[in-house]
Formats: sequence, C-alpha cells, structure tokens
Amino acid sequence: MSEEGTKEEIMYGEREIASGSLICFPNPNTNRDYEISVDFPEFTCKCPFSGYPDFATLRIVYQPNEKVIELKAIKLYLNSFREKKISHEEVTNKIIDQFVEVADPKWIQLEADFNPRGNVHTIIRVCHGKRNDLELII
Repeated sequence: MSEEGTKEEIMYGEREIASGSLICFPNPNTNRDYEISVDFPEFTCKCPFSGYPDFATLRIVYQPNEKVIELKAIKLYLNSFREKKISHEEVTNKIIDQFVEVADPKWIQLEADFNPRGNVHTIIRVCHGKRNDLELII
C-alpha cells in the first residue's frame, strides 16, 4: 500500500517466519554417531515482565537419530520468538522440547547465553537423551 494507506504491508521475511516450522530430512548416515552444532548469535525474545528485548546466543549440539533438522527451518523457527514475551527459562525449555518432538535426536544440548541486562548475565543449559561418546581429535 502507499504511505497514505492504513494497512502496513507484511514483508516476505515476516511471512516466512510466521509460517515457519521445524522440518527434518532423513539422516544420511544412521550407522555412525556424529554431532551437529548450530550457533544462533542473534536470538531475541521479550522479557515477560518489562517487555524489554532480551538478546542471546543459542548453541545447539545434537546427535541425530533417524532425522536431521533442516537449517533454514531452525532459523525461521528461532526468529519466531522475536516478539514473544517469554522468560529465559521457558523459551530454552520450549525450544528443546519442540526440537525433541520433531527430530527425536539421540542426544541434544541447548545453551542459551543471554546478554547481560541490569548487570545480570544468565546462561540456561538443558539436555535431553544420552550422549554417545565420540573419539574426535581436532
């Protein structure tokens, strides 16, 4: 619409985020244990008490079972929290619960490292499943 119009146009990125969901594809190698790490350095949600934005880096590490989460789907799903009023603890647990429901990994850990606000730095870590030891030498 024009600048004079009363409706604000919804941008394509906003439409994708609104319709986004976690989707998977088949694990290409179910005969081997391996880990997938995904960092999301620009996670945002809102404080449920003040409405102020909270910023965090999310670190997901998981060992897939039969399915692997598609990366664009993770991005859209995590961006959907941007306007939600939700506590650090609740959003971290909600994300891992949804991930487990959709992908059923052998093991997953999520670390939500929230930027300090009011001189308080919060890190929430949650796990699900049993991690299989990998002999990785880097």
